[in-house]
Amino acid sequence: MFAYTYPLLDIFWTMFEIFLFIVYIWILVAIFSDIFRSEDLGGAAKMLWVLFVFIIPVIGVLAYLLVRGGSMHERAAKQAQRQQEAFTSYVSDAAGTSPTDQLAKLADLKERGVITDAEFETQKAKVLAQ
Repeated sequence: MFAYTYPLLDIFWTMFEIFLFIVYIWILVAIFSDIFRSEDLGGAAKMLWVLFVFIIPVIGVLAYLLVRGGSMHERAAKQAQRQQEAFTSYVSDAAGTSPTDQLAKLADLKERGVITDAEFETQKAKVLAQ
C-alpha cells in the first residue's frame, strides 16, 4: 500500500534532499568555525558574516566560500599546528623530559649501537627544533 502512494523515485529524491541538507549543515559548521578562528577579522566583521550567512543562507555561504574560502585551509593548518605544539609542550612537561634529557638518552642509544649516526643526527635535530 505504501509503495503505491510513495513511488521509488520519490524515495530516492527524499534521500538526495536529506544528503544535501547534511552537506549544507557540514559546510555551515566549517564556515562558522573558520569565521571564529580567523584572526584577521574583527568582531564586527565576524558578526556581519554570521548575519549574512543566517539571513541569506545559500548566497551567504557561497559568498563566504568565494571571498574567504581559499584561505580556510591555511587557518585550519595554523590552528592544528598550534594544537600540536601545545600538546607536545604539555606531554614533555608532564613527562618531565627536557631537551637535555632527550639528548642524553639519544647519546646513550647511539653509544649502545641501538641507533645509527644518521638516526642520531635526525632525532637530535628534532629535539633541538622544539
